[in-house]
Amino acid sequence: MDADSLKSLGTLLFWGLLFFLMMRFGCGAHMMGGHGHGRHGGHGGSGGEKDPVCGMDVDPGKAVGASVHAGKTYYFCSTSCRDQFEQDPRKHLAAAAQGDQPHGGHHHG
Repeated sequence: MDADSLKSLGTLLFWGLLFFLMMRFGCGAHMMGGHGHGRHGGHGGSGGEKDPVCGMDVDPGKAVGASVHAGKTYYFCSTSCRDQFEQDPRKHLAAAAQGDQPHGGHHHG
């Protein structure tokens, strides 16, 4: 291999590794099922708890937020979901019991 080929190979490996790391641990991890959420949307993953606001599976050890209501701890995939829950816990618990969490186009922020 000549120097140009090695340089091209090195560049490809660098960008490939960077892409992998971003998808695994960075911004893409949420969309691709990282951070313990299971698949995007969190439906059917192996998480221990469900976010009562959006329905996403949440691993309690990796949860972004938690809140206690009526002696039970609820875990959340984002601070936004936790804040919404804390404003009206009964509303979100009723929706969760009926399976009415609006997770389809759910965006955090």
